[in-house]
Amino acid sequence: MDAVSSRDAGDSTELAALIGDDTDELYDNAPCGNLATLPDGTIVKINRTLLGWLGHTRGELVGRRRFSDLLTVGGQIFHETHLAPLLRMRGEINGIALDLRAADGARLPVLVTATVKTGADNRPLIVRMTVFDARERRAYEQELLRARRDADGERERLRGLVAGLQRSLLPVSLPTPAGMRTAGHYRMASADEVGGDFYDLFPLGAGRWGFFLGDVCGKGVEAAAVTAAARYTLRAAAVYDPTPEAVLGNLNAVLHQEYRSRAHRHCTVVFGLLTPDGDGWTATIAGGGHPPPLLLRADGTAGYQDTIGGTLIGIIAAPRLVSRTLRLGPGDTLVLYSDGLTDARIGAGRYSGEALQEYVEELGPTDAPGAVAALVSLLGTFDELDDDVALMALSVDPAGTPAAVQ
Repeated sequence: MDAVSSRDAGDSTELAALIGDDTDELYDNAPCGNLATLPDGTIVKINRTLLGWLGHTRGELVGRRRFSDLLTVGGQIFHETHLAPLLRMRGEINGIALDLRAADGARLPVLVTATVKTGADNRPLIVRMTVFDARERRAYEQELLRARRDADGERERLRGLVAGLQRSLLPVSLPTPAGMRTAGHYRMASADEVGGDFYDLFPLGAGRWGFFLGDVCGKGVEAAAVTAAARYTLRAAAVYDPTPEAVLGNLNAVLHQEYRSRAHRHCTVVFGLLTPDGDGWTATIAGGGHPPPLLLRADGTAGYQDTIGGTLIGIIAAPRLVSRTLRLGPGDTLVLYSDGLTDARIGAGRYSGEALQEYVEELGPTDAPGAVAALVSLLGTFDELDDDVALMALSVDPAGTPAAVQ
């Protein structure tokens, strides 16, 4: 025999001696727990590994205790109601998580796999079990659960902050000019991110009222900052000069100042001026790239009130702004909305402006609260809302109460 073969033979002999051929030794010192029980659960064999985990001696367990005696109270109930019946029906269980109770009362998380050995008559003779130490796995799972609870808590805190910030960008409630009814609604597309839609209605003196509804490009804190600036700029500009084109021109000048900065945001907006007019109101509106308002007449007809040519606010230094004047008589309702409504998904397509007009006409004569309530119900039928939706409606009292000069 050459030197290499002699060395290999020697290594094999040494390895065989190290491993041993005693199956009892392999069973007793396995890296997992091993035990066997009678069909009634009485322990008849248990290895040294599991005894060491539990802190028991063989004499304390073999022939004296049942496997279920090693379980916690909850585990005993689970064993009797689930595991034992499952073993009888299927003859095996795999990787069941349980807690064993050690001699000192400590809990030992384990995973149990078991098979039933049957005789020639198919009657169960013995149950063989393998028990794996799951302490590290349980610790890992608990750490994951703690991390998830912490993440859920942070997410709820974030949602609370987002909701509070969103509320601060909207009026607490819409005022009601004499002889009118008003309603507003805001639907967030995501509870995790503040949107850029906004609306308001406010008095200007001499019986006149200003109103607007707009949408700042983008979402998040930067968009919210621009939303707040836009809202207060519109209100302040209207006090100085309530002409709709002038108001939107002032807002454009403010937003366009940041045109070359990363914080720049443009917006679309409709601004209107209400003036008392006998038993109704005159409304002058100007639009800056925003979807046109819908006017629902008292006779049930509806139509868009376009301001053709109005450009986005904040994009160019001198935008083209166009206004139009319309009269709101008793029973008429003016509805303003953001494009989240007409961009909503319905099946494979999107909800169109034509469909919105048809839906509103089907409502028949209505008022501001009725129109907003119907549109809110409509939102609930969409498959997906990709964007926030702002709604505001103004209607003249059908009783024809004259608008008071304040």
